[in-house]
Amino acid sequence: MNKISKTPLPTERDLEALIEKYQSHAVSLANVDLSRRSILNLSAAATGGLLLGFFSSAGSKKAQAATGDFKPNAYINISPDGRITILSQNPEVGQGVKTSLPMIIAEELDAAWSDVDVHQAHLSQKDFGAQFAGGSRSIPTNWMGHRQAGATARAMLVEAAAREWGVAAAECTTADSAVIHAASNRKLGYGTLAAAAARLPVPDVADVKLKDRRAFKLLGKYVTGVDNEKIVTGQPLFGIDTTLPGMLYAVYEKCPATGGRVAHANLDQIKAMPGVKDAFVLDGNGNINQLMPGVAIVADSTWAAFRAKSALQVEWDETDASKDSWSELSAKAQELSAQPRGENIIHTTDGIDAALTGAAKTVKAFYSYPFISHANLEPQNCTAWRQGNKLEIWAPTQAPGNLGSFGAWPFLTGDLGFAEENVTLNMIRGGGGFGRRLANDSVCEAAAIAARVDAPIKLTWTRQDDMLHDFYRAGGFHALEGGLDADGKLIAFRNHFISFTADGENGVSGGSMRDTEFPAPLLANAEISQTLLPIKTPCGPWRAPGSNVFAFAIQSFIHELAVAGGRDHLEFLLEIMGEPRWLAENNPGALHTGRAAGVIKLAAEKAGWGRDMPAGRALGLAFYFSHSGHVAHVAEVSVEANNKIRVHKVTVAADVGPIVNRSGAENQIEGSVIDGLSTMMNLHLNIENGRIQETNFDQYTILRMPEAPEVEIHFVESDFPPTGLGEPALPPLAPAVANAVFAASGRRVRSLPFMTSGFSV
Repeated sequence: MNKISKTPLPTERDLEALIEKYQSHAVSLANVDLSRRSILNLSAAATGGLLLGFFSSAGSKKAQAATGDFKPNAYINISPDGRITILSQNPEVGQGVKTSLPMIIAEELDAAWSDVDVHQAHLSQKDFGAQFAGGSRSIPTNWMGHRQAGATARAMLVEAAAREWGVAAAECTTADSAVIHAASNRKLGYGTLAAAAARLPVPDVADVKLKDRRAFKLLGKYVTGVDNEKIVTGQPLFGIDTTLPGMLYAVYEKCPATGGRVAHANLDQIKAMPGVKDAFVLDGNGNINQLMPGVAIVADSTWAAFRAKSALQVEWDETDASKDSWSELSAKAQELSAQPRGENIIHTTDGIDAALTGAAKTVKAFYSYPFISHANLEPQNCTAWRQGNKLEIWAPTQAPGNLGSFGAWPFLTGDLGFAEENVTLNMIRGGGGFGRRLANDSVCEAAAIAARVDAPIKLTWTRQDDMLHDFYRAGGFHALEGGLDADGKLIAFRNHFISFTADGENGVSGGSMRDTEFPAPLLANAEISQTLLPIKTPCGPWRAPGSNVFAFAIQSFIHELAVAGGRDHLEFLLEIMGEPRWLAENNPGALHTGRAAGVIKLAAEKAGWGRDMPAGRALGLAFYFSHSGHVAHVAEVSVEANNKIRVHKVTVAADVGPIVNRSGAENQIEGSVIDGLSTMMNLHLNIENGRIQETNFDQYTILRMPEAPEVEIHFVESDFPPTGLGEPALPPLAPAVANAVFAASGRRVRSLPFMTSGFSV
């Protein structure tokens, strides 16, 4: 119980496996008798997506008829007054899905957006399948299924109107929440048709016609977020806003070095403090994703709980605790970088050694980047209430469902012993996620405390807790080598990646490379290998896991090679892409070199690539393929004599298929640029004796508003399946700026953040 579990936080590959699992689960459901329910749609084969939408049974339709409401599936309810309620199935953590997912349904339903009310869906694997926010998967996973849900409801409303008028359904059209028969100049609103539509048989989804993309009226438009007014007026929406009658307030103190346990604590002194109701030790279950050992304090206010926490004195047994040291790990990585290849060969070609030996010119470089924190604006929190053998939870989590290692359910039902049917988890809007809220440690802590208290409790982490006990973006190192022929063409590329392992076998989240990592699959001679160093510091997905740092090293080094070969960077990068082709046939989620070239050319064109620039000012280019999105950045940067960097403008070109909500899409790209710039310039964590040294924003300096650049965005819309945008726009930022800095100053930055190389903003 006292040792740390070697179960790491789930990675991007685990998320993909989860999607495949639920897709298989959906197929199995198609072959069983659901008695009171039948399936609307199982999967979107073209996107690998998944949706479980269920139609009400005949008995339920009688209830609909009695109320006059039309509930064709789990997502839509149309009432006689014409109001259309659409449920948003996935957690909202600032990525905009509470608006964009219902927009997909409303588009195919032909509903006027002003008639639509959006509500957060309840948690139900039975009704909705896997509900989570991660991997930029919400849009691609639900695209086809949501379209079919809206189109099926529209078909039923059209049929109801056609029967009312005694005409063929094919003669009717829809627009703005109404069915129209142009020949007789008649129109009926959806509310008027609701009761009649509710009594109709559900059409086979295969017979339902979807709109052509060019006929979209709502998708691709600017639509404000459904919660925006409440957010700007300060209404309670977030997990930390949750209040319940008789609620108490809790804090939880854990060892600052992961794996330490409580040897002794001044509990009697804490219990005697004003407002404190109880204080006790929880042994934990040794799983860093669930409950680590610590001291819980329960009080009648957050202030009293925080005050008591500051007076808490704990003697920690650190026998099994982390002793990680970033300085020691960095020194070890520097030593390992002298080796041409790592312990594990991920991708190689027979001619790599000969190609490098025979190259007209070779270039070597060592790139590094540190651990960083998620630093969500809203710290981790959770409200839990045990009533007898039942438990109810209110949590701003990205993984609320029973999703195996992603969720809290194994702990709630296993360690705490609640029957699954006696646990209710309410999805509450989160104030930032970026992958941090895929872990449910705060949920497990709140539940464990609530199990000992006869009142609802709200657990709130301090900012220091959030920084000390994150699942960090892992640091890493790349020993790179490239070979050029006499014409400056790239003929060989080697990447010895040095990262970390928590279990001795697998790389931590964001700490494993794939054989498809750019540019290896595009070259005749390439090699990717990795060496993993053991650590106990928890690591987890951070916005665009892996890609967010691989892009910096690889795309910066590509620019180094272009410079060494006397080549224009744009021309050099396009040459690597070669002829348009998929890297994986019949997989629209793979890199397509033609789409990549398209965004590279578009960003360069819009930024004025090749134009004359004042001294000390230059353009830098970078491309990256991440989470199925093709994105290129061109950064316009000046470097002043005092090494102050000013990023004036970032031009972004993105190909992520059809745009759902242009407002949300632009917001995601702008946010990615700002987040990437802030991280690139300033953010880093030092780890010594297993302890994070930076514990608040005075030491972890986030970018300020005056330092934000202008961001110009261009989309290449296509008929390819859409992808998410929360992550793919971030990775190209750092290398684009780094390449511009070199072009402007002649100084090459090979380590993040830039401030460690003497630069400032």
